[in-house]
Formats: sequence, structure tokens, C-alpha cells
Amino acid sequence: MSPARPAPAGALLEMRQVSFGAMRDQTQPVATEVNWTVCAGEVWVVAGPQRSGKTDLLLFAAGLMPPLRGTYRCFGVEMPVTGDAPLEAFPPVALVFDGGQLFNHLSVADNLALPLRYHERLPADAARRRVEPLLEATGLTPWAERLPQTLGRNWQKRAGLARALALRPQLLLLDNPLGGLDARHRAWWLTFLGALARGQTALELPPVTLIATDDSFEPWMGAATRFALLHEGRFTVIGDRAALHACTDPLVGELRQRELPTGACGPDTALSERQS
Repeated sequence: MSPARPAPAGALLEMRQVSFGAMRDQTQPVATEVNWTVCAGEVWVVAGPQRSGKTDLLLFAAGLMPPLRGTYRCFGVEMPVTGDAPLEAFPPVALVFDGGQLFNHLSVADNLALPLRYHERLPADAARRRVEPLLEATGLTPWAERLPQTLGRNWQKRAGLARALALRPQLLLLDNPLGGLDARHRAWWLTFLGALARGQTALELPPVTLIATDDSFEPWMGAATRFALLHEGRFTVIGDRAALHACTDPLVGELRQRELPTGACGPDTALSERQS
């Protein structure tokens, strides 16, 4: 594994009076007057109803489109960084797409190796050696040579996570990571993300700052440290767990109390690693 950059102190993400658009129509505002600071070591969950713009928020935070108004800095760098800039100019941020967004003509292992081959210009053998610990840590080793479309959604999402970790990000953006998963895979994600937030010893990763989106706060009540709401064009910072419990907004109360599907389990549940 290549050495990680020194972890910064203080704010990693700063949005001031930001308006951002939708990826499909960047002229159409999704949210306006967003003021948001994310500090190193925090675990954020941004919840809201479906089609409230949570995916667009993460695409914007990843630097894939410019703000319509306001300023956005990530690791002190004004975003977005132009596409022809050297790798060193880009903040150490990675985005995990809902469903993984893998290349179906490449094996799982080759999907994980792709960022290393593209950004670090590693030859195939060296890139493959670098992704072996990621395959092992995410339980994907038995499926390394399989094409993504032959795997269930549970494992495709894990492969997307493993690929995002290949370049050792310090800020990880996760679009609906628990969506569509069964109980034991949800538990695995909460456990694994908790280990990332503390520092993943198996992968020799320092603590990673996390931002996840979800349709509900409920699965994250014991895992996240900060909470925000995105609804009807407004981004509202709620605060820590105490603030979430104390919030009297009816929608926040609904999202806080929404139950997991029948049979869901918590992050400490022992997991089987059989494919589903």
C-alpha cells in the first residue's frame, strides 16, 4: 500500500452560501444558501425523502460540477478542480456510487485496480497486488474474477466501496450505502464504516471522515456523529445525536423513527460471508 497523506486538522469541507444544481440539469437549483462545515473525524448522515437531491449533493461535493452561487472549498482547495490538473491538485476525496457503478466488462479485481492504473500509472500486476488487501477486507476475494453483473447487488455495492478506497481517500462520500441491502449486509456496512472512521488497521488506513446519504436517520443513530436534512431545496444542519433527538421538525421525527425492514440487525451482529 502507498503511504497516506498526513491527516489534516480542522475543516475538510466548507460550503458558504452555496447553491448547486442537478447533474442532469446543472442550471436547475437543487438547494440554495447551503452553509456546511465538515471537520476531520466526523461521520455525517444527510437524510431526506427520495428525489430530494441527495445524490446531486454528493456529486457536487465530489467536485463533479461547479456551484451556481457561493464558494465551496475541500481540503482548502476551491472546487471543482479542472479535469486536466495533476493528481496532486485534487483533494483526497472518493465517492461511492449507489449500486457501485462498476464496469461490467471488467472483473471485480480489475474494477478495483482501475483507479491505480489510471491515476498512479501502475502496471497490471502491481495494481493487482495493491487491491488484494481490499478484496480480502471487503470479503470479495472469492468473487475477484467474476464480472459484476454476475453478482448480487450486495456485493456490487461492496466492490464500489473497495474501488473507492484504492486511492486511500481521507474523505469518503457514500450515496445511499445501505439502500437495497439485506440485514446482514447492512450490519457489515455499519461495522466496516465504523472501522474506517476509527482507522482501518487491516488496510493500514488512518481514520477516514465519512458523509453518507440515506432515506432515514434510524440505521445511523448509533454510528453517525453529525446529522443534516435535505428537503425541498433546503439543506439544514441538525447537529449531533442530542440535537437530532431534540429536533421537533415533523419530517426529522419521521426520518428518525422510520424502522428498518423486518429482520434487520445492528452493527455488532456476527456476519456470514456467503454470497447472497
